[in-house]
Amino acid sequence: MKKLRVGVIYGGRSGEHEVSLASAAAVFKNLDPSRYEPVAIRIEKDGRWALPDRPPRLISAAEVIEAAKAEAARDGLPPAETRLVVQGFGNVGSWAARIIADLGAKVIGVSDAFGAIHSEAGIDVHELRRHVDAGGRLTDFDGVDVIDADELIGLECDVLVPAALGGMIHAENAHLIKARAVIEGANSPTTPTADDIINDAGVLVVPDVLANAGGVVVSYYEWVQNLQHFRWDEREVNDKLGTTMRRAYREVATRAKHDDVPMRVAAFELGIELVLDAARTRGYI
Repeated sequence: MKKLRVGVIYGGRSGEHEVSLASAAAVFKNLDPSRYEPVAIRIEKDGRWALPDRPPRLISAAEVIEAAKAEAARDGLPPAETRLVVQGFGNVGSWAARIIADLGAKVIGVSDAFGAIHSEAGIDVHELRRHVDAGGRLTDFDGVDVIDADELIGLECDVLVPAALGGMIHAENAHLIKARAVIEGANSPTTPTADDIINDAGVLVVPDVLANAGGVVVSYYEWVQNLQHFRWDEREVNDKLGTTMRRAYREVATRAKHDDVPMRVAAFELGIELVLDAARTRGYI
């Protein structure tokens, strides 16, 4: 079978290709080398495309909730019986924690740039958000135990949501994870090596390309509204987003089960196929 060449495009500015290729690491690593060949494509200042002289190195809250709900439904785990740990308490993490808490789940661990906290009885994440917004440190919140970052990762829970920075789950701490599922709210929170460790341990990983794709989906909705002069309210946008994310989750989960591959690989394969279909339809290939 002829290999399909998959390209990552980067600009011609000094150092930009290193950033672009690094961000493509997980994609390249998880592609089946018997089916796909990764290729880096440089855009020159005059707009021309050029292949480099060396191969590339194999180097938003609502959608996270939809992924969590889909996974809980698949495992027959009601929200009220779900224990959640959230790494990162910014826009994605804090909203994910508050929304899923409103569904009845118990948030037992939270961290931010200044530290981590834990309470088996559950953390009042709404009150915690007010505490942080008022200038308080996460670690000064009442009624919780202060723990270190690795302890947070290692808490026994149903769902771990890494919603901080990229690379926060790596080869040195991935083995500590005791969650049943990891739902990636941040971009590239799991390194490729950590991804292998987690998958080998039987932990389900809902990858960032699926779990936090809602921001791009809603950007598309904004484009559609502008083109056709629609005016959707927040409820309608959230309903459409939920429908789209649930369908995407089902498609990725079905492909992963059918091909016996992790959800990350299944998501990449489906995405590449969609791009290829669109390119063929438009006569590009």
